[in-house]
Amino acid sequence: MTEATPQDRWEARYAATEGYLFGIAPNRFLADSAAILPSHADVLCVADGEGRNGVFLASLGHKIHAVECAPTAIAKAQRLAAQRGVTLCSEQVDVLRWAWPRETYDAVVAIFVQFVPPASRPVFFANMVAALRPGGVLIMQGYRPEQVGNGTGGPSDPAQCYTETLLRESFSALTILHLHSHNAVIEEGAAHAGQSALIDLIARKA
Repeated sequence: MTEATPQDRWEARYAATEGYLFGIAPNRFLADSAAILPSHADVLCVADGEGRNGVFLASLGHKIHAVECAPTAIAKAQRLAAQRGVTLCSEQVDVLRWAWPRETYDAVVAIFVQFVPPASRPVFFANMVAALRPGGVLIMQGYRPEQVGNGTGGPSDPAQCYTETLLRESFSALTILHLHSHNAVIEEGAAHAGQSALIDLIARKA
């Protein structure tokens, strides 16, 4: 019997509910940070899932390239975009195998992309940096290792979580504008709900 791939597992999660696993409202940190983007920015939304973040940014007038591995999630994202009257350019990709564009985007948005194994993370992070145009910004939010004990979402392996040291070292080529560890209650659908150990990053490419 063939072992399920990560794409299979995500597809099964998204297909298991008719609704939106992570809700339809944008991530709060992203919504609060969106003012840093230039007008009509070209934005890459990494692992954009069911589209809540990409659709929100499109509603602000930005051009969104949303990449995601699960077909059901992409279909839900397109449905949400149609309901909101915006355009979302969706592409089904495995971000660990994708030929990432280079110096293409004014911003790269990566919200809770903690499915990436630690061994693959250096290349994954480097690809996000390379995809930014000079002056472009990286906007990330993730979980810290303490989140595993909360049981309110995120990976079960603390090694897949982020620390300030990890992010500072991984993105040393960028100018870090904001790096903050904090605890907060989040309500993002059924999958992210409750007290959460978070870490936020905004960084700019020279």
